[in-house]
Amino acid sequence: MAKWNCVLELDSQRQRVSGSETVLRDAVNSGADLRVGTGFRHNEHIDTTSDCNELIREVMDFRVTYLLDNRWVSGIETLRMPISLPDGFGPRASMSFFIYNQDGHQAIARPHLDGISSPGKLAAVPVDDHPDMPKYHELASWDADTNAPSSNFVYEFEYFRYFVHNQWEEVFSHDAEGQIESGSLEDLIDAFTEGCEIKVAIHNLCSDLTETDEPQFEHDVFVHIGAGYYYTERKLFMASANPIVRTRPTIPLGYGTSCWDFGWVMPRTDGHLARWICNPYTLQFEKSSTRHAMRWFVSR
Repeated sequence: MAKWNCVLELDSQRQRVSGSETVLRDAVNSGADLRVGTGFRHNEHIDTTSDCNELIREVMDFRVTYLLDNRWVSGIETLRMPISLPDGFGPRASMSFFIYNQDGHQAIARPHLDGISSPGKLAAVPVDDHPDMPKYHELASWDADTNAPSSNFVYEFEYFRYFVHNQWEEVFSHDAEGQIESGSLEDLIDAFTEGCEIKVAIHNLCSDLTETDEPQFEHDVFVHIGAGYYYTERKLFMASANPIVRTRPTIPLGYGTSCWDFGWVMPRTDGHLARWICNPYTLQFEKSSTRHAMRWFVSR
């Protein structure tokens, strides 16, 4: 079996210890899966009133990855609910959409799922100094009294280790109109029919979240495919992708007011993308469609 390799390590001050951002970028661009390992002390990060100084090692699995401007890697945790170590879960049902950037910048968005009314205003809020947690540095915070608070921050973990699992092969790519750019649909379908796992990179998936006066970063969003469907006469492949989190493409990647959402997409090999996207503040879903260039990967 292919091995997980640490291709970049940063120290607590986010300075490179070993590895290369270029190797990380090239791996993610070729479809590699991403995990990030960190270490922290229980009484510095979990319970600051405790006398337990035990080191906790954590490894996060980032099922959605971003490649921004062909030079910057970010990962988003899309399946996690808040954990309260060491016993269970946090106080409210919500998602924990953590972002980790290649330079150690982090972010969190937390849409609550319990139906409790949160009529607060959409706005930036004052940054908390968190004096009881000196290794936690909040950089910006938004929408604190709404259903979907978010913030960008840095936590000085003992280390940051970026692991990749490069078992993917790009077999087919096309433009937004479905015109072939490389590979062949037949190779994709042969692998799919044999039961291989599929991943897709969707180009500029989040461009509609960018304000007109902001830099327009080209970006690819990589997401695993859950179920695939091939119409044998139309020669058309489509898929139900795993959940995605979309956010305004910036470097470093983070959150802000009314510039992120989450939901599901159905990519198709003619460039069509069906979207069923949830507004995190209201939890209302809306259907839409867009067109994108896509690259398709298989894991044999």
